[in-house]
Amino acid sequence: MEPITELDARYSAEGATATGWAEARDTLERAETFWLATVRPDGSPHVTTLLAVWQDGALCFCTGAGEQKARNLESNQCCTLTTGTNSLEEGLDVVVEGAAERVTDSGWLKRLADAYEVKYGSDWRFEVGDDAFLNSGGDRALVFAVTPAKAFGFRKGHFSQTRWRFRPR
Repeated sequence: MEPITELDARYSAEGATATGWAEARDTLERAETFWLATVRPDGSPHVTTLLAVWQDGALCFCTGAGEQKARNLESNQCCTLTTGTNSLEEGLDVVVEGAAERVTDSGWLKRLADAYEVKYGSDWRFEVGDDAFLNSGGDRALVFAVTPAKAFGFRKGHFSQTRWRFRPR
């Protein structure tokens, strides 16, 4: 699924071009850490760092059911995931906006568990059971997938801002 790609010239250097979705997707696939922003039931923001994998057109992450981000997503699935660099002169920051949907399908959970281990190593090996991940101690982790509704790319150095809009599935 290819999104509509648009350069926002208001926030881009003269002569800048839009970043292609393939490069942004590669950034999402290779990134080791992400920042997840959710909204608490009282409307206040919550931001935390986490690990995520790109699979089947979505950014996927896991969390304990009692953690703040899981409680926030119970009442409001809207969220953003952000990754990039903290450098001003080089790199690409990518922000993905969408709704976090629970992943409960055992086949998809198994593929995601395998993807976590391949990307992050054996310390991040999960078993699948009970429509969630189970860690080595038997603790249950809920798994969420965020299919992009909209995404932004912020190129550093020769600055540009790209917006990608996705068609609903």
